[in-house]
Amino acid sequence: MPALKPTDYTATVTWLGVVTNADRVELLSEPRERLDLTFDGLAGSFHGGATRPSCSRVKSQYPKGTEIRNERQLSIISAEELAEIAALIGVEAIDPARLGASMVLSGLPDFSFVPPSSRLQAPSGATLTVDMQNRPCQFPAKSIEAVAPGKGRGFKPAAAGRRGVTASVAREGSVAIGDVLRLHIPDQRAWQPEG
Repeated sequence: MPALKPTDYTATVTWLGVVTNADRVELLSEPRERLDLTFDGLAGSFHGGATRPSCSRVKSQYPKGTEIRNERQLSIISAEELAEIAALIGVEAIDPARLGASMVLSGLPDFSFVPPSSRLQAPSGATLTVDMQNRPCQFPAKSIEAVAPGKGRGFKPAAAGRRGVTASVAREGSVAIGDVLRLHIPDQRAWQPEG
């Protein structure tokens, strides 16, 4: 039996973008119709590369700035969860560019809790490996505040458990708006340390 099993769950790509600015004042994505994925992630992306300096998200494992494998090449969010965040902070919609998103998917339930090591596979064969749930951070909050004064400060609590996932490229290829990605999940039971 394979270690990864295809599921009947699919998601449609509704938006694509690349973060090209490196100033970290705002992590604004530039919208794209198509992304060419390589083992280094997205060409020209702030989050690209095979490695990256460690950040606060892995401070329990490494001193900040330690060079580690880059499993955060892409930030993928759910259209449905993005709409929930918008409703919770009281805005009509949130532009995914303001979240520094690489990809928005529609149709995959409970997306932010897809198991780590799951794969999202495009018709081209391009495959993304889910690292883990993405945590809300200050940059989208500041960016939302710039266009909706008084609303950005609500982003972090509203986005908890709804911020999507980070991923890296497992197989090179292209992904375009309208593509349907199939979810493959690890074929194993949940961890039971006391079982």
